[in-house]
Amino acid sequence: MYIQTILGPISPESLGVCACHEHLSIDLSRIKGDLDTALQDVSLVTEDLRSFKEYGGKSIIEVTNYGMGRDVSALLHISKSLNLHIVASTGCYKDPFIPEDKFHFTRDDFYKWMVDEITNGLDGTNVLPGVIGEIGSSYNTFEPIETELFYGAIEAAKETKLPLSTHTTLGTMAIEQINLFVKEGLSLDQVIIGHQDLNPNDAIVLDVLSSGAFVALDTIGKENYRKDADRLTSLLAFLEHGYEDQLLLSSDLTRNSHMRVNGGQGYDVVLRSFVPTLRHFGVTEEQIQKLLVTNPQKAFSIRKEVNSYAI
Repeated sequence: MYIQTILGPISPESLGVCACHEHLSIDLSRIKGDLDTALQDVSLVTEDLRSFKEYGGKSIIEVTNYGMGRDVSALLHISKSLNLHIVASTGCYKDPFIPEDKFHFTRDDFYKWMVDEITNGLDGTNVLPGVIGEIGSSYNTFEPIETELFYGAIEAAKETKLPLSTHTTLGTMAIEQINLFVKEGLSLDQVIIGHQDLNPNDAIVLDVLSSGAFVALDTIGKENYRKDADRLTSLLAFLEHGYEDQLLLSSDLTRNSHMRVNGGQGYDVVLRSFVPTLRHFGVTEEQIQKLLVTNPQKAFSIRKEVNSYAI
């Protein structure tokens, strides 16, 4: 098993403290009509990430895919500047963010294109993705193009063994995503269901966890969506039910205003703020190690061998 970073494969044990769902170069302004959602200032992002590093952060799963403003050169610069492991993504996001050249793709088109990126590299480079994601469904539904996208992503994941990380709009459609993966025979130990800290129904999240999939509580600090105190209450419940081996943490920053210099929470919010609160509420160091280190190692490992690691 190995984890594919943008600088080459590493052993899972080399991943370290990992943010499971972030964006270091993203532009959603074409659809959102808001330049705040064009987070593409490499210097700004690099400086903000320094605090993440200072708090012990070592790795980022970067889930900006095709059509979201993915910038391989920016990721390479950040990785080398900060000695930070970055895992890049293949795939498309969700309707209406899927770009025009892919909007009429069938599931087979998506499958072949993703496998090509996984095999040959991203955007004309030799940089290989290490995750299929974030693959998204809409609010309480799969739009037709999203259905094709999911089927294509499933086949690509089955063939290449890459982990598959999903987007659930405001936490919805998590069970439906799981049911689709089960129906299509995708191993749930290579699936990360995203944004479940935005799902206020703990019973649904517990059902997702009972399936064996990983669950990302990955919008920590976005209190305009849900208060972190409520996220904490849910997380404590999931731990109480014994699911400490399947939970992942991150903050999903997507805006210039999310940078700390601009008054935002910053990439360090989980390590700086949320984790100390977990300790205060009795979460053990062993459990925190699982949330930040051990679980990402398992979730983002590619379950096949390579000849050597570039560690």
